[in-house]
Amino acid sequence: MKADHAQVERLLKTARGQIDGILKMVEEDRYCLDVSNQLMATQSILKKANRMVLRAHMDCCVREAAVSGNPDEKLEELKLLLDKLTD
Repeated sequence: MKADHAQVERLLKTARGQIDGILKMVEEDRYCLDVSNQLMATQSILKKANRMVLRAHMDCCVREAAVSGNPDEKLEELKLLLDKLTD
């Protein structure tokens, strides 16, 4: 993985902490919209981490494949990933 490991790790640990907090909220039968807001905040952090990983992949792996004259495999991988992101 070519993304900044420290930043990605920090984001993932933050998301993990939020998920632990959300589980506690559910156990405590907290207000639905409060739980939902925390879920959306966690999703936002995970999206940010994923965006960092994907950008690093494009800046390094896809760029290297393009420079080597063989980008087809990496581009196909990105197409498949985009299909997953838009489902």
